[in-house]
Amino acid sequence: MDLKEEIKKRRTFAIISHPDAGKTTLTEKLLLFGGAIQTAGAVRSNKIRKTTTSDFMEIEKQRGISVSTSVMAFDFNGIRVNILDTPGHKDFAEDTFRTLSAVDSVILVVDSVKGVEEQTRKLMEVCRMRHTPVMIFINKMDRDGLHPYDILDELEKELNIAVCPYTWPIGSGKHFRGVYNLFKGDIEIFAPDKSTVSEKLLSTKDIKDPRLIEFVGEDNIKKLWEDIDLVHNMFESFNMSLYREGYLAPLFFGSALNNFGVLELLETFLEIAPCPGPLNAIQREVQPEEEQLTGFVFKIHANLDPNHRDRIAFLRICSGRFERNKFYYHTRLSKKIRFSSPASFMANAKSIVDEAFPGDVVGLYDSGNFKIGDTLTEGESLYFKGVPSFSPEILREVINLDPMKTKQLEKGVWQMTDEGVAQLFMQQPGNRKIIGTVGELQYEVIRFRLEHEYGAKCSFSNLPYVKACWLTTDNSAELEAFIRRKPGAIAYDKENNPVFFAESEWMLKLARENFPSIKFHETSDFKLRT
Repeated sequence: MDLKEEIKKRRTFAIISHPDAGKTTLTEKLLLFGGAIQTAGAVRSNKIRKTTTSDFMEIEKQRGISVSTSVMAFDFNGIRVNILDTPGHKDFAEDTFRTLSAVDSVILVVDSVKGVEEQTRKLMEVCRMRHTPVMIFINKMDRDGLHPYDILDELEKELNIAVCPYTWPIGSGKHFRGVYNLFKGDIEIFAPDKSTVSEKLLSTKDIKDPRLIEFVGEDNIKKLWEDIDLVHNMFESFNMSLYREGYLAPLFFGSALNNFGVLELLETFLEIAPCPGPLNAIQREVQPEEEQLTGFVFKIHANLDPNHRDRIAFLRICSGRFERNKFYYHTRLSKKIRFSSPASFMANAKSIVDEAFPGDVVGLYDSGNFKIGDTLTEGESLYFKGVPSFSPEILREVINLDPMKTKQLEKGVWQMTDEGVAQLFMQQPGNRKIIGTVGELQYEVIRFRLEHEYGAKCSFSNLPYVKACWLTTDNSAELEAFIRRKPGAIAYDKENNPVFFAESEWMLKLARENFPSIKFHETSDFKLRT
């Protein structure tokens, strides 16, 4: 099959949002409209037994939040759609940031009641930094919230991006009845349905169709007529190049829970979202049409299936064709590896794939060969940019509560930190294990998973540090002097790189001034250059 044709068929994107904006519910409904599932689950399963497809981990089901990126793929209208549903909570932002390095575009979900929130701003900053194309879905229009004009104004000011309304709400709150497609000039009215694709009650291109009054009400129709004229005059018209460069965001209104506006979003996304494009490696720019395979690992997940204790490395294909049972070159280990059972995913449900193309995400069964950021090629030494570990701001010592399960604890801590859930540092004397994270909630997840997946119980002891920085230098004597002076604040990461624990930003500033030849790195990017 022709490589260029396969690339044109791919759409790989992440769904991102502040917690509770409805991101996972929207993911579920996109899968539903795409025919990938038959019944949508409930994010909080107190009333509906079926949980969401993407929130499959036990702690996600109990807490009603996403704590890990889920990978889902399906085919719709001749297009291969790869969805990466990311955690919304700020404590798991590092997983989300890494995921953004593996996608070609983004759908940002905003709560119409709360508007732009803290995590919304941070995620948008990362998208702007990468010039990632963004589409915005204003969710929960069936609740009383901000006026649509106020939402648009807030988005442009707070997120520093121009918006282009693609659909417009018909009513709002308890009077919300659907959306008008500004570009196609049509209205499709669905019956509200929380779990299946709802019945289409009406489809018309005539905004003055008398049947509309029956379904949406006379007041809503009159208001819609007024709004349409204003919207076309007040906001940017759609420009494909501005969207693809990340400066203009097409905007959609709807209610993911009730299916309103979801189909319009999905169909437009497939029409305008970019297919896989070039990606930057340290050495050069990689084009997707290149015949030679390249790809990088952006996520690792142990115990995806707790019954089999498996460990999966998620590989984003960047160029060429991935083939089952073919040997590929692992650039960090400088060795060739063959994969007999590569898999595609619908969250934790997987199926064997014989081949994959740029934009696809392939799960590779891993016995410990992979780390986040690793690259596979057909012989070339490449390292892709943008998959770093960040300097943790919370550091705690692991305390083993059951000495009989020491091996299980060590295995669990090692595997979970390989996943990027947190970072592991070792400190002597005593072989102390110190876990660093960017958020408090990660410790709860680690404790829960250690107990339920590995049978090991632990607690965490607070440490008086606010930052961990990797140390590099060309002056080995100065590094040795620094380590001798700060023995209690020095540890080593899993690759035995020295790390400095700073008790305050002032202490870090002082260390930099006193030891000018030492570089204090706040991300692990430096490892790619060594």
